Amino acid sequence: MNITIGISDWKVCKSPDVLVTYALGSCVGTCLYDKTTGIAGLSHIMLPDSTAITADPGGVNRMKFADTAIDDMLKKMISMGASRSAITAKIAGGAVMFATRNDKFNIGERNITAVKAALSRLRIPIIAADTGLNYGRTVFFYSYTGRVDIKSTVHGVTTL
Repeated sequence: MNITIGISDWKVCKSPDVLVTYALGSCVGTCLYDKTTGIAGLSHIMLPDSTAITADPGGVNRMKFADTAIDDMLKKMISMGASRSAITAKIAGGAVMFATRNDKFNIGERNITAVKAALSRLRIPIIAADTGLNYGRTVFFYSYTGRVDIKSTVHGVTTL
């Protein structure tokens, strides 16, 4: 069964389901996988840092941010039986969709950096990546193999 992940969303599944997220521009798709159990998670992260939000943190969608979404998704995977020490990551997206001279507005690069920092903090190794540049991506994550297919109009299909 295909399970669709929207913007600022994440889902976890067991083999043989397929996780799919569409139209990653500056957003980053983070795939977490435990090959021993076939438990997989995919997040569609929109922004790097939840601490920059000044509004009521209780009303913030934690799935939107790299620093909270990955933590929450990992907890769900472990509660489903994933082995913490067996989990690896593959990431995609983080494109520069609009030319700018100000790095503050390069959300794609900031998202990539934040995802890498969150994974490093959690000691989850990144085993493959397709990030940056200037084009959108769609991610298909196959929980029965751990394969990630990235589709784009620029490069067709790339497999991680």
